[in-house]
Amino acid sequence: MSGRRVGQKAVDWALFAERVPPNQRGQFIALKGKSDAIKSRYTSIPEKPAAIDWSFYKQKVPIAGLVDQFEKAFASVKVPYPQDSASSKIDEQRKQMDQVAADFKKESDSRIAEYQRQLDKLTNMIAFEDMTKEEFAEAYPETLEQRKKYPYWPHYPYWQ
Repeated sequence: MSGRRVGQKAVDWALFAERVPPNQRGQFIALKGKSDAIKSRYTSIPEKPAAIDWSFYKQKVPIAGLVDQFEKAFASVKVPYPQDSASSKIDEQRKQMDQVAADFKKESDSRIAEYQRQLDKLTNMIAFEDMTKEEFAEAYPETLEQRKKYPYWPHYPYWQ
């Protein structure tokens, strides 16, 4: 039954439990219980089934040759094991997703660095109420054109 011991990967239940929200804790415990029950049943089955004692049956069955026919038929039966066609696709997708995650992390790090520079600029800046016009012009050079066009404070046309 379990001759090939499929699915040898172990689940890190402690790490899994950390990520479960409190309102789903009961479902998680039920899942872990079912998983443990299946695993214990699976491991209780021997890797190879017990061999059939054909000599015992030859002694007990009165019809001559019947056990030999069954033995020959049993030996000729080959149960095909399904070929694994999904693992290569899954590995390929895993590599692609690892690359996507790495690219996202690199982009996120660059955004974090940019935001940190902006935050440092704002925290090291003089308070607006303490600034002179020249300091404001130095801190925000993009407003120069607007200040030339509308020289009177608040520098917006609908206020003039």
